[in-house]
Amino acid sequence: MASTNQRGNTSDGVSRRRLLVGTGSILGAAALIGGTPTANAQPLAATDIPDGANVPVIIVGTGYGGAVAALRLAQAGISVQMIEMGQDWVTPGSDGKIHPKVTSPDYRSFWMRTRTKAPLSNFLGFPIDKAVPKYAGILDAEDFAGITVYQGRGVGGGSLVNGGMAVTPKRQNFASVLPTVNADEMYNTYYPRANAGLGVGLIDPDWFERTSYYQYSRVGRKHAQRSGFGWTFVPDVYDWNYMVAEDNGTVPKSALGQEILYGNNYGKKTLAKTYLAQARATGRVTISPLHEVTSVSPAAGGGYVVAMKQIDTSGNTVATKSAKAARVFFAAGSVGTSKLLVKLRATGALPGLNDQVGQGWGDNGNVMVGRANHVWDSTGDVQSTIPCSGIDNWDAGGAFAEVAPLPTGIETFASFYLSITKNPNRAAFSYNAGTGGVDLSWQTAWKQDSITMAKTIFDKINKKEGTIYRSDLFGTNKIWGDHLTYHPLGGAILGKATDNYGRLAGYSGLYVIDGALIPGNTTVNPFVTITALAERNIERIIATDL
Repeated sequence: MASTNQRGNTSDGVSRRRLLVGTGSILGAAALIGGTPTANAQPLAATDIPDGANVPVIIVGTGYGGAVAALRLAQAGISVQMIEMGQDWVTPGSDGKIHPKVTSPDYRSFWMRTRTKAPLSNFLGFPIDKAVPKYAGILDAEDFAGITVYQGRGVGGGSLVNGGMAVTPKRQNFASVLPTVNADEMYNTYYPRANAGLGVGLIDPDWFERTSYYQYSRVGRKHAQRSGFGWTFVPDVYDWNYMVAEDNGTVPKSALGQEILYGNNYGKKTLAKTYLAQARATGRVTISPLHEVTSVSPAAGGGYVVAMKQIDTSGNTVATKSAKAARVFFAAGSVGTSKLLVKLRATGALPGLNDQVGQGWGDNGNVMVGRANHVWDSTGDVQSTIPCSGIDNWDAGGAFAEVAPLPTGIETFASFYLSITKNPNRAAFSYNAGTGGVDLSWQTAWKQDSITMAKTIFDKINKKEGTIYRSDLFGTNKIWGDHLTYHPLGGAILGKATDNYGRLAGYSGLYVIDGALIPGNTTVNPFVTITALAERNIERIIATDL
């Protein structure tokens, strides 16, 4: 079986202590919230909100920040209503699975598109996107003038579609991430709390050396080390015991069965299995999926009126509703929260929002690239979809690169990477009165900074290995995936659009508690930082406001 396959080169040597700086606090921290959640927790129940409801708290969105807020508010005895634009992913399709493979996208894959828009648009020079029925799918490829932003749609938000790489930034980089936040509090209290709540864990290095499914990562290690770069294991929220069982053939394959971009059926610890499952267990949290908030405005006598539309899975409006809440938390993700707030300010619903709303948006420096290896450096015809390692050149070159999978089911002799770079460019959201929508001022040309930083790693590796860049993955003769981001951040920056705990300037009882608070870059994958910041902020809000 694959678990006994010895195709890895163990001479490179891996120490169990060789971990990304800043992640050591995840071990033993589960006691903070009652144990590490398991990957087979029960799915979250959902209930439609009635028109005219009057509730203490409405949370707009069910991603990382919203899930943290819901759990902690519920534990404090406060009833919470969550509004989610996507659906609750609990019903299998005709194939018996809730989510399809990354190699066979169907109607479940994309949000309200009639054609798929995979981040990798081509393979061997041929386009791979195809027509699909319009449906409330799990991955939204939202197009702006200069960039496509990939976001999760459904109960659990981005946790449904990301690779689960749960990285705490290096301590020395934190001041550049959240300059107004006390780093000691974050690293002593809130990062450990977040890692525990998310169920973060580490791959077994011994199994990593044996399994066929991480041959691509071992090749990535060899090339990085031969060029003098630091290579490191990276924590993840996948259930690693489940993955080993997948390899042994004793459970259905998930990460080892080409599942990731359009959801994961078994082994991944999404928010629906961690924070939201615990919130559900309190009996105080209700989620309404397929509901989109359209307005928030002050209510007579205090509190806020939240208007929304209910849609079906084809995007048709089936009902319009309003509810009243004493407090509203915006947790629709960096893009969703920013767009909504910018529109509410411009249209007069919340005219008192300050001019910092919509500012400071960044792409976390994302850029993708592939390299063509020699025939003696095969990366494996089977690959785990969960990345577990990275190449660190942040201090010298401003880039950290995930060694990413390319799970095509055939041998590609290709190494693939998603880089996070120190890209300094920031864009702004603005209301477009002509269309009634919200625009983003990002320019594709700004990605050149990210490319230059990523090249500090891959130019050197190519020179050392005598290899070249792949030019068939993002179009015809196009090397860099510079058209997208997986990691949108900013738009309602902490300490500018809000106070230092996410309270929106100008309105008592309105809060931002998601990635919109973070100014454009976290130096690593962002969701652990979003979660930890939400833990910090909601603790203060509960103590002082409620």
